[in-house]
Amino acid sequence: MCTAGRRWGRRERALLWCVLGAAWEAAWGQLRYSVPEELPKGSFVGDVAKDLGLQLPALHDRGVRILDRGRTQYFALHGKTGHLVTAERIDREQLCESVQQCVLRCEVIVEGEMKFYEIEVEITDVNDNAPKFREAESLLRVTETTAPGSRFPLAGAHDPDSGGNSLQKYELSGDDHFSLSLQAGPGGAERPELVLAKALDREEAAFYELMLRAMDGGEPARTGTARIRVVVLDANDNAPVFSRAEYTVRVPEDVPVGSILVTLTATDADEGMNGDVKYSLKTNTEKATRIFQLDSETGAITLIRTLDFEEGDFHELEVQAHDGGGLFDTAEVEITVTDVNDNAPELTVSSALNEISEDAPSGTVVALLHVQDRDSGANGEVRCWLDGGVPFRLKSSRGSYYTVETARELDREEVSEYNVTVQAVDGGSPSLRSSTVLSLRVLDVNDNAPVFAEARYSARLAENNAAGTLVLRVQASDADWGQNARVRYRLVEGRVRGAPLSSYVSVQAETGALYALRSFDYEEVREVGLWVRAEDGGVPALSSNVSVRLVIVDENDNAPQVLYPPPAPGSGSGSGSGSGSGWAGVELLPRSAEAGALVSKVVAVDADAGQNAWLSYELAKATEPGLFRVGLHSGEVRTARFPLARDAARQSLVVVVKDHGRPALSSTATLTVVLAESVGELLSELGSAAAAPGEPAGSLTRWLVVAVAAVSCLFLAFLLLLLALRLRRWHRSPLLAAGSGALRGVPASHFVGIDGVRAFLRSYSHEVSLTADSRKSQLRLSAGSCCDTLPARPPPDEPAPLLGEDPAAALPRGPRRSAGECF
Repeated sequence: MCTAGRRWGRRERALLWCVLGAAWEAAWGQLRYSVPEELPKGSFVGDVAKDLGLQLPALHDRGVRILDRGRTQYFALHGKTGHLVTAERIDREQLCESVQQCVLRCEVIVEGEMKFYEIEVEITDVNDNAPKFREAESLLRVTETTAPGSRFPLAGAHDPDSGGNSLQKYELSGDDHFSLSLQAGPGGAERPELVLAKALDREEAAFYELMLRAMDGGEPARTGTARIRVVVLDANDNAPVFSRAEYTVRVPEDVPVGSILVTLTATDADEGMNGDVKYSLKTNTEKATRIFQLDSETGAITLIRTLDFEEGDFHELEVQAHDGGGLFDTAEVEITVTDVNDNAPELTVSSALNEISEDAPSGTVVALLHVQDRDSGANGEVRCWLDGGVPFRLKSSRGSYYTVETARELDREEVSEYNVTVQAVDGGSPSLRSSTVLSLRVLDVNDNAPVFAEARYSARLAENNAAGTLVLRVQASDADWGQNARVRYRLVEGRVRGAPLSSYVSVQAETGALYALRSFDYEEVREVGLWVRAEDGGVPALSSNVSVRLVIVDENDNAPQVLYPPPAPGSGSGSGSGSGSGWAGVELLPRSAEAGALVSKVVAVDADAGQNAWLSYELAKATEPGLFRVGLHSGEVRTARFPLARDAARQSLVVVVKDHGRPALSSTATLTVVLAESVGELLSELGSAAAAPGEPAGSLTRWLVVAVAAVSCLFLAFLLLLLALRLRRWHRSPLLAAGSGALRGVPASHFVGIDGVRAFLRSYSHEVSLTADSRKSQLRLSAGSCCDTLPARPPPDEPAPLLGEDPAAALPRGPRRSAGECF
C-alpha cells in the first residue's frame, strides 16, 4: 500500500516498493493508495488511469466512473487526467473514531468492458487534535484521614488522533502532597490516578489546586489541561460499594429509545451525608454520552439514541458511586449490541445495457449488479434470483457482484422488450427483500422471410379484358420490424406462348396488385401460371414465392363457323346476332323419298367453349316451308312429308346456326335440294341453273356428257368394290333381294337411278381439325358412317405452359371435329 509519505519526500527505495506494490495490486483488480486526512477538495490521491493501463482518450468512451458505496462520496475521477482526487475534506476522526487503520473503499466501473476494480484508500492521521479532558475542572474531596499512598482515579483526556499523534503522557503540577500514577485501563489505554504522597491536615490546608496536563506525540506536540481542586474533608470511613464490579448487558440494536438498559446499585454503610450515594458516568468518549444517560439518583442507564449494530457493536462505560463524604467506588459496564435484521439488501445497477440484438449469442452480459446487506451473520447473507419466464440467468461474479446474462438466443418476434426483475432476500427472520427492474429492448434482425396470406392464389379473368385490368391482389406479411418488414413484390421471370411473362401481367411492387397488361383471348390462352416473389428490405434480403393461377374465362366472341355445305365461290361472310355468312350446296332428293328421309346435314363449329359453343339449328327460309325440317341439335335436314308432283324441282333452304351465348351469335347456310329421279334430271337441272346467258348450248352439252361419263365410271368401280366387300363379310346372307334393284337397308335418298337401275351414289365422312387461324385448318376425307355428327362442345385447349415449359408445347391446337355426310 502506498502511503502519503511518498508525496512528502521518502527515500527512493521506499517509493520504488510502493509503485511495485500498486502495480501488483492493479494486476489483481485492486488498487491501494494512502493519503493524509484534512486534504482540501480536489487533492491528488492516485493515478488510476496509469495504474490500470487505461488510455486517457478512452476514459470517456469506455464509460469509466467511480462508484462509492458509502453515504458520502469522498473520491472522484478526473476525466482529463485519469487521477483519483478527493471530492470532500476527509476527517479521519469522524470516519474512524475507534479504528486503528482507517480505510475507505470504492470501485472503478468500466462500463464499456463490463469490468470493475476495487480501490482502497488508507486515511493516515494528522495531528490536528489536541488531547482534551471531558471536564476542564474537577473537584476531588479527600478526608484528612486518608492514608498516604491512596489513589484517586482521574478522568483521562481523549485524543481522537491515532498512532504517535494520540495521547502519550500526563504531567501533574501544583503541590508536592500529590503525585501522578498511570494505570492500564481495560482497553489497554493508560488511566491517570492521583496518589496521595503526604498525609493531609485540613487545619493546614483545606484545599489544593493541581494542574493535570495531557500531551500527544505529534510534532509539535499538542497539550490539554484540566484543573483539579482537592477539598480536604473530615473523616469518612466507609466508601460506597457496588453490588458487582462489572456489569455485562446484551441488547438488540432495535431496542426503543428511552429503554433502561441496566440499573447499577451501590451501598454505603455510613449514615447521613456520608451514606448518601450519588452516581456519575466517568468515560473519556463523547460518543457514549450521546447514546447513554445515567440517572445520578437511581443508577439506571437509559438509551437516548437509537443503536446501530453496523456503526458499533460494543460500548464500555465506567460508573462511579460516591457518598457525601467524598468516598466512592467504580464499576465497569459493558454493553454488547446484537444485530437485528433491520437492513434490506441493497441492489445497485453498476452497468446495464438498454438494447440488445436478437441474434446476440447466449451468455451475453446485459447488466452488472452489486448486492450488499449492512447486517451481519445470517441477516447479511443475501440470495439473488431472477423472476421466471425470461431468457436470462443470474451469475455470481467476484465479491458481491452479479452479472445478468442471456440464457439463450432471443427472438424479437416473440418478445420485443423485457422487464427483468432481480430479487434479493437476506437470511434474517423475518427476511427482508428488495428488487430492481432492468428494461431491455430487443433490436430486430432480418431472420424472417415474408409469408403470403394464402398458400396459392387463383383468379378468373374474362377474355377481351381491357389492358391494365386489376386481376387480384397478393399479400405477404413479415414478422420482422422496420425496414426488415417492408415487403416488395415482383414477378418471377417466365414465358407464355414464347413471349416474356412481363408482357402479359405485372405486379405493383408496394401493394402486390396484379394487373393484366394486354387483352387475353380465350381461344389463344386459356390459363396462365406464374410465380410472385415477396422480398423484404433486410440486408441480406429474404424472400418467398407464391403460385398464381390465372384462368381465362370464355366470352361469346366467335360466331358459329359452317363447315358444310361448302361456301359458294365469291360469297361473303359475316357474324353477329341474327346475321351470318352465305353458303351454298346442292343435294339430290328422289321424288319417291319417304317422310323423314335424310337429305343433308349442316356441319358447324364454334371456337368458343361451354355454353357459348352449344349450337342449335333451325330452318329460316325454304321454297316449300312444309317439305323439310332441320334437327335442332344435329343439323340434319330431313323431309317432313312425301314430295308432291306440284313441288318445284329445285328447293332452296336457308338454315340458321346459332350459339347459346349472351348475346347469341349466328351464321347461315344455304342448301339447294333438287327433286329428281335420275342423274340426268339432276344434271339437266343443274345445267339449266348454272348456264350463263349467251353460252352456246353445244359446249354445255359436251361438258355434261363428260361429267355423266366420269360419274358413271366412278360409280361402277365403287359399286363393284362395295359388293365384293359385303359378299366377303356376309357370304351366308344374300345382299341382293330378288326382284329389287336397290341395296337392302340403305335409304332410297342415297341412290340415283340410271336407265332403270338404282345404285348407291356416294358417302363421305369428314374429319376436320380447326384452329383460330383458318390457314391452319385441315379437312380430311375418310370412309365412315354418314350418320356421324359433330360434338356440340369442342374439347378444351391445352392450358398455357407454366414458367419454364417449352413454348412450342404451349401453342393451342384447334378443336377437332368429325362428321359424316351423305348426299
